[in-house]
Amino acid sequence: MDNFDKEARQAEILIVDDNPANVMLLEKILEKEGFAHVYSTTDPRVVLGMYEEHRFDLILLDIRMPHLDGFQVMEQLSKIIEGDYLPVLILTAQTDKETRLRALELGAKDFITKPFDQTEVLQRIRNMLEVRILYNFQRDMNEILEEKVRERTQELTDTRLEIIRRLGRAGEYRDNETGMHVIRMSKSCQALALGAGLSEETAEMILNASPMHDVGKIGIPDGILLKPGKLTAEEWETMKTHSEIGADILDEHSSEMIQMAQRIALTHHEKWDGSGYPKGLKGEEIPIEGRIAAVCDVFDALTSDRPYKKAWPIQDAINHINENSGSHFDPRLVEIFNKVLPEILRIREQHMDEESSENTKPEVA
Repeated sequence: MDNFDKEARQAEILIVDDNPANVMLLEKILEKEGFAHVYSTTDPRVVLGMYEEHRFDLILLDIRMPHLDGFQVMEQLSKIIEGDYLPVLILTAQTDKETRLRALELGAKDFITKPFDQTEVLQRIRNMLEVRILYNFQRDMNEILEEKVRERTQELTDTRLEIIRRLGRAGEYRDNETGMHVIRMSKSCQALALGAGLSEETAEMILNASPMHDVGKIGIPDGILLKPGKLTAEEWETMKTHSEIGADILDEHSSEMIQMAQRIALTHHEKWDGSGYPKGLKGEEIPIEGRIAAVCDVFDALTSDRPYKKAWPIQDAINHINENSGSHFDPRLVEIFNKVLPEILRIREQHMDEESSENTKPEVA
C-alpha cells in the first residue's frame, strides 16, 4: 500500500442520504475497502454541524431529500468554507443537464449515479480524495511559506526598528550617557498620541520615529553640546542647527516611518506661537507629531540631568508645560498631557537613568 492509499484511508468521509439502504450500501463499500473514518446521516439538517466538528475530506451528498435538498446543503457549506475546497461528491439518479450544472455551480466536484456500481464508486472516491490530499498539501505548504514570510518580514522590521532606536540613542549619548531619554520620550509620545485620538497605527509609528528627534546632535561640536555653562549667542545658533542636521540625515527615504522621523527631527523645536526654530512655524503649520514630540521632549529633558543643568523637580516641569500652553505648546495637547500624565510618570519610573536627581529648579538662561 503506497503513502497515498494510507492517507486516503484515514480521510474523514460523510454520507448524506435520506434512504437508509443507500447509506448502508456505501458504508459497507467503504469499510470493506479499509476506510477508517466513515460517518453518515439521513437528516440533511445536521450536516452543517457535523462538518463544523469534523471538517470532512469528502461528503457523499444526495440531491433529493426532505427538509433540505442537496443544493441547500451545499449553499450552507459554502458560507462557512469561504473559498476553501468544497469536497462534495453528488449522489443522484438524475442525469439531466440542469441538475448537474446547478450542482457544479454550487461547488460539487463529481457525481455518482444511482444505482451504485461499486467499482465506479471507489474510483470516483479515490479520485476525489487524491485531489483533496493534494489540495491540503498545497494549502499546508502555502501556510508554511506565508509563516516564513511573516517571520522574515517581522525580523526585517525588528532589525530596522532596532537600527532606528540605536541611531536615536547615538545622538542622545552625546549629552546623556544612559540614552534612556529617547525611550521615555518616545513612549510618552505614543501615550500622548493615543490620548489625542490618533490611531494605534499612527501612535506606534510616532513611538518608533520619535527616538530620532535629536539625531542631529551628532553634528554639534562637543565644546558646545557638552558646555556646562550658558551658551553664547553664536554657540546657541550652532546648537539650533541640530534640527536641520537631523532632518538632512533622515531626508529622501521612501519609508513612511523615516519620513515621519524626519518631520519630528525638523519640527520638534517649533513653537505654537511661531517663535521656535528652525522655520518659525506656527500653530497647526507644525505637524501633529512635531507638536507631540515638543511636549514630551521638553518634559523629559527638564526632569533629566544634563551636563549643563540638574534635573528639575517633576512638579516644576509640569508647571512649566502648563505655563507655556498656547505659547510654546499646542494648548489642546497640554490638556491631554495632563490627562495622560499618570502614564507618562509610570513610563518615567520604568526607564529611569542610572543616576537621577530631584534637584531644585535652576535659573533659566
